[in-house]
Amino acid sequence: MRVLLVEDDGAIVKALSELLRTEGFDVSTASTQTGALDQLTAQRFDIALLDVTLAEGNGFAVCAAARKVAPGMPIIFLTASDDEYSTVAGLDMGAVDYIPKPFRARELVSRIRAALRQANPVERTLIAGDLCLDATSAQVTKAGREVFLSALEYRLLLYFLQSKGKLVTRENLKDAIWDSAGEYVSDNAINVYIKRLREKVETDPSDPQIILTVRGMGYKVDA
Repeated sequence: MRVLLVEDDGAIVKALSELLRTEGFDVSTASTQTGALDQLTAQRFDIALLDVTLAEGNGFAVCAAARKVAPGMPIIFLTASDDEYSTVAGLDMGAVDYIPKPFRARELVSRIRAALRQANPVERTLIAGDLCLDATSAQVTKAGREVFLSALEYRLLLYFLQSKGKLVTRENLKDAIWDSAGEYVSDNAINVYIKRLREKVETDPSDPQIILTVRGMGYKVDA
């Protein structure tokens, strides 16, 4: 997913770019209105993060231009926490969300992914071997029989199946599954949760064929 980050605070640009790249996003940056418009006309983006106040120009003008170039692209405004006017104005212009500064890393990534899911609905039926997850009804079946999962187990399985073919690290799981309040989750706890999930979805939990372990790196569901 390609992200356009329009922000003139160098420290925020550096930190946010590094964060998003570790999460698998391709990030392009601009610090001015003119630079952002040049980027929008030169290439396609999946989402834009816009600061309202720029050294040259403003985020509202960038939003208006983006709406003409890419009408379906979700836009998130980055605003000061007490700037109610900018928040309302941005949403009125068609932004899908706003994130007040300073923001928390997990919450930011979660809200970016939520905006992308809304703009690009995922396949509603996810299949791996004889396992089927219906995201509309939140029903999971294995070989035609319903599998009853806890809320956390369901979220884990959904994330794994949506990431089919990709490496899923422990950090990916912590950011995607646990809440944005910074709750600490140990590696041992993750091992326990995945063990419980495998006991329900694998034919032989001691020899998993769906949720595979990539030694020293994380997990993967084969494409």
